[in-house]
Amino acid sequence: MALAFTRYHWRRWAAPLFALLLCAACARQPVPPRTLAIAAAADLKFAIEDIAPAFHRARPDLELRASFGSSGNFYAQLHNGAPFDAYLSADVQYPRMLLRDGIGKADSLFVYGVGRIVVWVPASSPMPAAGALLDPGVKHIAIANPQHAPYGRAAEAALRSMGLYDKLKPKLVLGEDISQTFEFVESGAADVGIVALSLALAPSAHGKYWEIPVDAYPRIEQAGLILKDSPDSQAFRAFLVSGEGRAILKRYGFYLGDSR
Repeated sequence: MALAFTRYHWRRWAAPLFALLLCAACARQPVPPRTLAIAAAADLKFAIEDIAPAFHRARPDLELRASFGSSGNFYAQLHNGAPFDAYLSADVQYPRMLLRDGIGKADSLFVYGVGRIVVWVPASSPMPAAGALLDPGVKHIAIANPQHAPYGRAAEAALRSMGLYDKLKPKLVLGEDISQTFEFVESGAADVGIVALSLALAPSAHGKYWEIPVDAYPRIEQAGLILKDSPDSQAFRAFLVSGEGRAILKRYGFYLGDSR
């Protein structure tokens, strides 16, 4: 009788008990964070490396996945349906043009900072950054491609403003974006470059820089745009314009712009 009783109760309670244990195990499994895909201008590379973990600490349910490149190339990709949730451009014009073409959330454009450009030379170079552009030993000067990189347009405008463009044009080598321009100098492919201050201030950067006067080139207003309207995208925008987000951007040399 005792054996029969035991088997009976086992058959009666085994399935519910197993289901209860399975549910408890499932409940303990962490829910993976949702991914927010960001198309970001190349000058933001190092700033985003600090912004991403700070944002994740504030919102553990969200995780940034950033792709970096020239703002103009991203503009073209977004016209072709590239699947990004938000766009951080190195100027305000590309987001404005996207909105004009019906791409992005209306009224979501915001300026997150104002960029600056510098003359950059490797730490090993004997040249002072301030006089590097006119050093007779310089054979190659790297700038971003002005056709699709706002920092390239700023560099060209600065050279023209300083009366140096015609003289230095034969020495110019064009990077696909400002990050590649920076790499040209770091690798020795160029002797000097005109790059974003945000890259020169990166902890991993090894070089010397001279800041080009801001009145030598048009103001570089950097703007963001929400592409997919969602609470997650709105949360990222809110973080960028918050005190914490602005403090990180400021560390990389971005003036604080209008958050509208």
